[in-house]
Order: sequence, then C-alpha cells, then structure tokens
Amino acid sequence: MLDKLRQKIDQSLCSFLTRVEKDYSLHLVDPILYKSIREFSLREGKRIRPLLLILSYQGYLPQGKRTPPSLYHASTCIEFLHNFMLIHDDIIDCSDLRRGKPTMHRLLASTTPCANPDKLGTDLAIIAGDIVYALAIDAFLSIKEDPARKERALKYFIQTAAFTAMGEFVDTVNGVDQLKNVSEKDVYLNYSLKTARYTFDCPLVTGAILAGAPEREIKRLGEFGLHIGQAFQIQDDVIGIFETEKSIGKSILSDLEEQKKTLLTVHAFQTLSGKQRAAFMKIFTKPHKTIADLDAVKKILVDSGSLTYALKAIQTRIHKADAILCHLHLKPKYRQMIGTSLFKFFQQAQTVADSNNIPIKIK
Repeated sequence: MLDKLRQKIDQSLCSFLTRVEKDYSLHLVDPILYKSIREFSLREGKRIRPLLLILSYQGYLPQGKRTPPSLYHASTCIEFLHNFMLIHDDIIDCSDLRRGKPTMHRLLASTTPCANPDKLGTDLAIIAGDIVYALAIDAFLSIKEDPARKERALKYFIQTAAFTAMGEFVDTVNGVDQLKNVSEKDVYLNYSLKTARYTFDCPLVTGAILAGAPEREIKRLGEFGLHIGQAFQIQDDVIGIFETEKSIGKSILSDLEEQKKTLLTVHAFQTLSGKQRAAFMKIFTKPHKTIADLDAVKKILVDSGSLTYALKAIQTRIHKADAILCHLHLKPKYRQMIGTSLFKFFQQAQTVADSNNIPIKIK
C-alpha cells in the first residue's frame, strides 16, 4: 500500500505541474524556467513528507468519512516546500549535486551566455525557489476540507516554512562561527528547526489537523516528529561522513568542506584535547580537503567515541518516538504504516555502526 500511495503522489506531482504550466504560463516566460522546475520536482525521492501527511490524515479520519481525492494533490504541498528549501540550501552550501543530478543553480547557469554564469545561475535559482514556494501554497489550497481546519492547517504549514528558514539562519551563522563557540544545544536547535519541523512534524500535524484529530493527539504527533527529525538529521550527518557519494547523492567531501557543526564534530571537539584536538582542528579548518583528510577525520570520530555518541543519540530518539507512536490513537493500520515507513530509514545508521564494530542496535 505504501508503494501505491507513493505512485499516487508521483502522479499528483505530474498532473499538478502540468496544470501549473497552463495556469502560470511559466513556459512562456522562458521554457527553461518551467522545464527546470518540473525536472527538479520530479526527481526520484522518498516522498516521505507527502506520504506522512496522507497517512496521518487517513489515520485520524472519522469512521464512515471517505478520503477526498483532492488530498493527494494537496499532499504535494510539502514536497514543493521541501524543494524550495533544497534549492536555497544548495545555493548557500555552494553544492553542485542534488539527488545525484545538478543543483538548480547549476542547471540555470547556462540559461543564456554571459560573463558570470555562476552568478546568473544563483540569481535565477533564488527566483525559481520563490516560485516553487508559491506552488506549495497553491497545492495546499486544493484540499477540499472543513474551512476552519483548512485555515488552521495552512497557518501551521506557513509557520513551518518560517521556522525552517530560522533553522537555515542558525545553520548559516554556525557555519562561519568557530567550532569552539557552537554547543550541543545549538546543534539540536538547528536540527529541530531545520529538519524535524518540516520533514516530520509538519506533514503529520497538518494531516491530523485537516482530519479533525484531538488537540492531545496533535501535541503528541509534534513530539513524535521532533524525536524522529532529530534522529534523522543526526543520521544524515553521520552518513555524510561515513557513507559513499553514490549513497548520499552529493560529494562525499561536502560536509567536511563546509566545516559543518554537527553533533559529531561538536562532540569530538569537546572530547578531544591537546595534540589530538589540534590534529582534528588542523584538518577541520583546512580550506580544501582530500579523501585522505576524510579518512583521518573518520578515524578521529571513531577513536574519540563521537561516532558511538551520535549513534546512541539516534537510538535514544527512535526509542522515544516508538513509545509515543504506540500510544497514539491512530487507526492501527495507519499507525503501523507510519512506523514502517519511518523506522526503515535508519538502516544506514545501523550499517555504519556494524561496519565500525560498534555494538548498538538502532531499532
């Protein structure tokens, strides 16, 4: 059933983008604008965000009430919000790849011959990202539901966009700050704002609000999304160092190049001392890293216990999330599907643990 839902989501994305071509006439402004937005939006992905919105809605839908067909179109709003964030995030991070293909600013750099194609690509991608955010609101409005619940859910959706931008702000400031000035608390604030809210909390809570779920359930869903979201981002930072480029869909050196302040790197800095800390910081602050530098950092993170610390943090949050999920008053079928669709995403963390001989069971 999960695969069928993903197929419906992909079909809804396609049909919505076809309608966008007609309603917004993007292709008449410049064919590459519409073509780039469509190609970027339809790239293969997990579709976890719209999937969670649908499952939450159906899980809390009153008995006897049928799921409106418009729900599938509306669910794509969270996918467009995701793409909007990715486009701008890739510009900030100067990334070349997204999902194994060129980032939006790289795609648009060749729109027309000019003296500075990099600046052109960046400028146009910012604009394209803004358009994608507008499409997210348009997609949301397609849901046929109670107007009061719809208004409340839309406000939550818009607030999520603002909170995520705040997370990006924190992340950008931390990115230029010295590692010694960034605390674990700062890291978790970033994880909560930038990842947990819009990837897990928002789709689950939005779906529940639209379906008319009780306030207590909505609050629990938010807590569930926070734990899963933090665990997900910790894993993302772990595999950004310990996985392959093919697996993560971007340069294996990108996180290290950006001097990302993650739970891994902050813990390592706080744990190491003397020559060990100096050796770590010498590599961490280098303007250009090599594969040899990456291998050296991996060894430091393992030897310092930072990798184990991060994996245990994932484990703790997954266990807390699982306990909340078990007590949610969702229809059992949809509770199980939410658990199945989420907890399997942490197999990569388990693989990293096993390959580094760390005796821990993530789930």
